[in-house]
This record gives sequence, C-alpha cells and structure tokens, in this order.
Amino acid sequence: MPWNMRDYPVSMKNLPELVRKKAIDIGNALLADGYPDDRAIPIAISQAEKWYENADTKEKAAFQKEANPSKRDKHESRGNSELIDANEIVRHQDDGWAVMAEGAKQASEVFSSKEAAVKRAREIARNKESTIKVYRKDGRLQDEITPRK
Repeated sequence: MPWNMRDYPVSMKNLPELVRKKAIDIGNALLADGYPDDRAIPIAISQAEKWYENADTKEKAAFQKEANPSKRDKHESRGNSELIDANEIVRHQDDGWAVMAEGAKQASEVFSSKEAAVKRAREIARNKESTIKVYRKDGRLQDEITPRK
C-alpha cells in the first residue's frame, strides 16, 4: 500500500523529515514496480539515506519545495520486476568496480575499489535477500556470497 507523510511505515518514524519524504517517494515507486512492502521499505530507507548523504544543499532545498508524496501519485513501472529477486554482481569495468543486478543493462553504482563495491553489494543483497556474485578483474567468478540479515 502506498504511503504519504502522515501514513508511513513505523521503520521510517525516526528518520529526519527530508529523508523520510525521499524514502516515501522511493518506496511508492518501488511498490508501483511490484516490490512487496517488506522489501520496498528497507531499500527505500537505504536509498533515501544515501541520497541525503550525497545530495548538495541546492538539491535538498529543491526536493524540500516539491509536493509531499501522496498515496495517489502515479509512478511509471520501469518494467524491471525481474530484477527484484536478481542476484547482485560485482565486476570490473573501465571506470571502476560496478555493482549491478544480474541481468541489468547498467551498473547501479561504480566504486574505485573492489572492497567498497562488495560492501555496497552486501547491503543491497541483504535488503533483497539475494546472493552476490563477485568477479575477478579478468572476468572469472571469484566468489558467491549470501549475506546474513
């Protein structure tokens, strides 16, 4: 069920207001994409906190001025529902170590170190309850990791 700034999951209660607003917005988009509540919530919170950490003052101010998310907001389904349960992959590419869902066309994030990429993949896989496939720089599979909750 979609959320708004008055009716949202208890786990969002102690988030700063702007982070909560972003988490609700992300969560509603995930729900529209077919994610179940129990998976959308931790992913939305994690992504909102990361957005807040990386957004500059101008971006935060612009988002603050936007209308609050509502239960009736329309979110276009991106058609990536098959990626909901997909394993996460860590592999090297020209610009660094990529973290991506298995089957995705592009990386969700790229890191300068393999360790940072694996750490982020663990967070995502833990939220998705999936496995991580870590590849060597030469493209061979190095390890499969199933993070614990």
